[in-house]
Amino acid sequence: MTGDIVPDARLMPGQKLARGVARYLREMDFVSVEEFVPERGKRVDVMALGPRGEIWIVECKSSRADFQADAKWHGYLEWCDRFFWAVDETFPTDLLPQETGLILADSYQAEMVRMAPLDKLPGARRGSLTRRIARHAALRLQALRDPFA
Repeated sequence: MTGDIVPDARLMPGQKLARGVARYLREMDFVSVEEFVPERGKRVDVMALGPRGEIWIVECKSSRADFQADAKWHGYLEWCDRFFWAVDETFPTDLLPQETGLILADSYQAEMVRMAPLDKLPGARRGSLTRRIARHAALRLQALRDPFA
């Protein structure tokens, strides 16, 4: 049935982290979309929109190799007010840049370890990005309700 919860066994490790992060962000009154494309060639794991319009990006890394293979993360900084890494408790966090935020997560929950510094987006980009996030979320909802539309 369309819209069913995906069993844990079918989720990739990064998707499990993203789910835990999304649940945590919702508790903070943020809404989020996973695998969002802010511009061609970039795909962020979690894009979150806060109650006052703040935009966060959370990149989920399931292993050292996953992190070391990610050379694009610097390009994500221009698309958010705060940038975070989400990793599980076994991840070697000393690899992660200190000037970024850190969230420990699993499939079901997460906790903030280090708040990311604030680097406010320009107003025009924030407005455009907020509309794109809303449209993206609405299209996903529509596809769940009617996958053949």
